Amino acid sequence: MPRPFRFGVNLTVPAPAAAWRAKCRRAERLGYDVILVPDHLGMVAPFPALVAAAKATERPRVGTFVLNAGFWNPTLLAREVTTVDALTGGRLDLGLGTGYVAAEHDAAGLPFGSPRERVDHLTCTVEELGRLRGAEPRVPLLIGGNGDRMLRLTAEHADIAAFTGAKSVPGDRTGKLTVITADALDERVSRYRELATSRAEPAELNLLIQTVIESDDPESAVRPFVEQVPGLTTEAALELPVLLVGTRGEIVAQVLARRERYGFSYLTVLEPSMEAFAPVVAELAGR
Repeated sequence: MPRPFRFGVNLTVPAPAAAWRAKCRRAERLGYDVILVPDHLGMVAPFPALVAAAKATERPRVGTFVLNAGFWNPTLLAREVTTVDALTGGRLDLGLGTGYVAAEHDAAGLPFGSPRERVDHLTCTVEELGRLRGAEPRVPLLIGGNGDRMLRLTAEHADIAAFTGAKSVPGDRTGKLTVITADALDERVSRYRELATSRAEPAELNLLIQTVIESDDPESAVRPFVEQVPGLTTEAALELPVLLVGTRGEIVAQVLARRERYGFSYLTVLEPSMEAFAPVVAELAGR
């Protein structure tokens, strides 16, 4: 029996207080189950934004998608998590990742370690949060990443395993990403499942959707995306797990297919796709 769908929206555009509350309420009315925020310079400060989102709404959970562990001291982060979970009435989901934009660390005057060092810091952060929060109610933990060490950490600690369908461009310090194929994502999910065989309960599997386009001409709709990715063909673009393109019925079928193939029951869309994806949320809610 597949896990029922859950849908989140990652709000990436800062806004004044009234406008922020309005779009959070809009996300709730559209049926989104989780209101999320990223952790990038130039975007909202995650925790104040989530407290405001929870105050403006009643039903959705709120969460980070995802915190850059390199920005955070584990002891101070534990204080933030405890406070925000209390102020949001226990509605907080904590998403963590290693961080991947070196230029942001440069701007903040923070070190940007090697991949191994960043995973080491994230591991320390996860373990310290567990120790420092002790007997306090557990905040659901999402970990995002596709590498072997990240998948092992996710299998050991996370309630939600988040996959991006993308990877960093080697040597780029600005956070530029390139997509991975459907088969490559298949392999990563399979690897996670191997590492998670000893879990008492399976984790929820999440996929971040980059773009949702309702169109009866999918080939034309993905052309701008194809032009941005060297070597990507239109046919290959239409098979990418991170794109949902087609008529409304075709997009619904694509979402169902991603759950069938990979096990993704929790999908997150970016703010620019919030309205376009809403009819799919309405059709598949609770299924």
